[in-house]
Amino acid sequence: MTRIVTYNVNGIRSAIRKGLVEWLDENDFDIVCIQETKAHRGSIPVLLFESLGYKHFWHSAQRKGYSGVATFSKKEPSKIYKGLGIEKYDVEGRVLRTDFGEWTLLNCYFPNGRSGDVRQAFKMTFLDDFYYWVDNLREEHPNLIVVGDYNIAHQKIDISDPVRNKNSSGFRPEERAWLTKWFDNGFVDAFRFKQPDKVSYTWWRTTQFARKVDKGWRLDYQSVSDNFQDRIQKVEHLQDAFHSDHCPVLMKIDC
Repeated sequence: MTRIVTYNVNGIRSAIRKGLVEWLDENDFDIVCIQETKAHRGSIPVLLFESLGYKHFWHSAQRKGYSGVATFSKKEPSKIYKGLGIEKYDVEGRVLRTDFGEWTLLNCYFPNGRSGDVRQAFKMTFLDDFYYWVDNLREEHPNLIVVGDYNIAHQKIDISDPVRNKNSSGFRPEERAWLTKWFDNGFVDAFRFKQPDKVSYTWWRTTQFARKVDKGWRLDYQSVSDNFQDRIQKVEHLQDAFHSDHCPVLMKIDC
């Protein structure tokens, strides 16, 4: 059984100060996919992670203190690839691929469009380019797990106030339609597959006590290629982890 966690830490240095390493030490995760590292490998006390048995792989943004993904694994990947091969996304450190024999893991941080129309357009272009890039990847690597912060709440059940947010970035009709297309194209939403009716969120605003009263969004996903779906054993949101404005998502899968 492989235990895969995806976690947007909103700054790995901040998360370390809030006990991230100790939390990892208390749990027995095999692979931890981190988004929004906001750091480069050289600026992090990586020996802390290595002491827990993790090998670590980074795809950081060129801009300091921004974006970036990192994958921590107790098993050595057979291959590692950074980015999509599209410069405008790769300079932001958004996708890190690790191959583990017969299956491939993508650690992803999708763009956030909340800052305005320019970034929203960038987000939609990324979604289309990523969709077709994954389509091509699956021709040679059909067993895919795509985890990360998608920055989209898919259905009304995935957001605490769907009416007020119907035109908000992250819940716009075109974003939700993209995610429907994604799951109709050979991927399974692992959380919904195991817990079809559960109301549970993975991100809360940091204002107005949103997390305390559980007014949140489900933005973080583990997508599994449908030929792998019967291997999914359990998926849960680890809402007792408080290192970020997101919470981790844990999937147990027979890989």
